[in-house]
Amino acid sequence: MTEAEGIRLQKVLANAGVASRRVSEQLIVEGRVRVNGTVVTELGTRIDPEKDLVDVDGTAVQLDTTKRYVMLNKPTGVVSTMKDDRGRTDLRRFTREWEERLYNVGRLDADTSGLLVLTNDGELAHVLAHPSFGVTKVYIAKVEGRVTPQTIAKLTRGIELEDGPIAADKARLLDTSGDSSLVELTLHSGRNRIVRRMMAAVGHPVLELVRRQFGPLHLGTLPVGQTRELTKVERGALLTLSRRETDAPPADGVESPASEEQETS
Repeated sequence: MTEAEGIRLQKVLANAGVASRRVSEQLIVEGRVRVNGTVVTELGTRIDPEKDLVDVDGTAVQLDTTKRYVMLNKPTGVVSTMKDDRGRTDLRRFTREWEERLYNVGRLDADTSGLLVLTNDGELAHVLAHPSFGVTKVYIAKVEGRVTPQTIAKLTRGIELEDGPIAADKARLLDTSGDSSLVELTLHSGRNRIVRRMMAAVGHPVLELVRRQFGPLHLGTLPVGQTRELTKVERGALLTLSRRETDAPPADGVESPASEEQETS
């Protein structure tokens, strides 16, 4: 690229909403901006926003404005597909307000509610959904019976299922009242209905299940059945994760790619 080609970096940052052009210039001079992994301190630097990757203080900046990122709090009774050939309620009703053709990242089974990402960014969707990248998910499960600390320890120590051993990254007992308990599980597994199968294996079948966190995203107070676009900070966190995982070798000892499209709860 010649000096006359491209767009000045400070203008690109300002257009992306990072900061004003003047503040963006200061960020560049202070060495806080990288282009394609290399620190850039020259104010005259020009880049191609369609090809170059930019980050500020290690957080990726979204330059491609054609990409859309949406969070959905999926209700129960909805299948995680854009068109169900069996006539069940699908995700299309939640994407109608956007012109872009959005797709779900991974799946939640019909009986599970919670955080689901909808996007038209195929590369990011692959990183988030594919089990080899080990993106963590946090679930809250209401289960039958009174869960003991010993059971929580067993979940993190590891249990044997019909398709091999599995261990929660973290497990926490949130509450026990009457004949049920609330358990928080953190997993990076992409195996089919893994939370339900794990809890059933330790004698506490799931009554209700919600996914509260997906990678760096938190469901927060988003009501069931509602959507919202990700904030600039959330988009940056997702893109940073995507670029980091794409550059890194896949984690060892994880599920095969076949589990990518399975319902993971």
